[in-house]
Amino acid sequence: MTGNEAVTDLQRSAEEEAIHCVRCGLCLSVCPGYRESLIETDSPRARVALVRALKEGLLEAPTDGYSAAFFRCLLCGACTFVCPSGVAVNRILELTRGELASLGLLPEVLSDLDARIAQYRNISAEANEGRLIWADNLPTPPTGMGKERAEVAYFVGCVSSFFPRSYKVPQSLVQIFDRARVDYALLGGTEWCCGYPMFINGELERARDLIHHNVEAVQAMGARKVVVTCASCYHFWKHSYPAALEVEDLGLVIQHATEFLADLLETGNLKLHKLRENVTYHDPCDLGRKEGVSEAPRRVLAQIPGLRLVEMAENRDSSHCCGGGGNLESFAPEMSRAVARHRICQAAEVGAGTLISACQQCERTLTNAARAERIRIRVKDITEVVLEAMEE
Repeated sequence: MTGNEAVTDLQRSAEEEAIHCVRCGLCLSVCPGYRESLIETDSPRARVALVRALKEGLLEAPTDGYSAAFFRCLLCGACTFVCPSGVAVNRILELTRGELASLGLLPEVLSDLDARIAQYRNISAEANEGRLIWADNLPTPPTGMGKERAEVAYFVGCVSSFFPRSYKVPQSLVQIFDRARVDYALLGGTEWCCGYPMFINGELERARDLIHHNVEAVQAMGARKVVVTCASCYHFWKHSYPAALEVEDLGLVIQHATEFLADLLETGNLKLHKLRENVTYHDPCDLGRKEGVSEAPRRVLAQIPGLRLVEMAENRDSSHCCGGGGNLESFAPEMSRAVARHRICQAAEVGAGTLISACQQCERTLTNAARAERIRIRVKDITEVVLEAMEE
């Protein structure tokens, strides 16, 4: 039984969950951080052992070194997925991070990140009213800009809103929406950070205000559906928003852009022209392994004539992380870069001219890796590829 198949009592503490670990070490073979450092404390098994050691009195109290072991983690979920004992390692990590934050052991760089989000409502410490700056370079303003009511709310996310390299993701999607006559609206300055960076830093309570605000903002425009391009925003909206608000259902359909586009393209109403190239697809951890959305992006690519999809050895549920998860890029950038380098090399090995993903964070880290390694491979978001294939 894999970690995804196991039924775990979500009320169990980290210590109770850790008891079920048999210390087999299978998780070491799939942990991207451990595979790069080969340092035992960078392994999931070691983190579980530390939780047990503290519970059993073998450690007197958590220290900065103890804390660092838990924050030097991508939270990619690969360990949970392969665990033969069904241990929810990801839950142990989330709970322990929360305990460490409450004890004042959140690393300073991550504490500063949470402070920025609390003050500015975004990860970049920029005026939140500037969330639609990416639309300035479009040939015509998006029809969803300034709309007060719509069927679909497009939640753009902090990375695409404030990182110029990622502007092309929302730029591409809104142009697709407009050509397909989708009734959508952009939240603009009323969109706040989804709260996921705070949550994975162990500060869920600080994230609750963001969660409440975002849900209320979408409900106020009468939207029936929320479409998200960021895999982490999508995972948090879908998996954690209802639990954080203590409701069973938000009353909203939450879709990743790949799910929306797959349904849209399969109607046959949008004509696409040929793109003759070999591509490979990188499954974002928060989208593929954690939320099970691995076929929708492949359905999208299958609709584009001329594309030849070549799969990397590690794909779908066993996808290798891009290196951008778990706030690791802020806390341990050298490990983040090493993991990204490993993944971009896997893409080059299968002879792909373009690596396609469905997460702007993945696109950022993998683009940086390709440049650092001088690997001649393009990195694109799936929305960009669909827009390129649409006939004028």
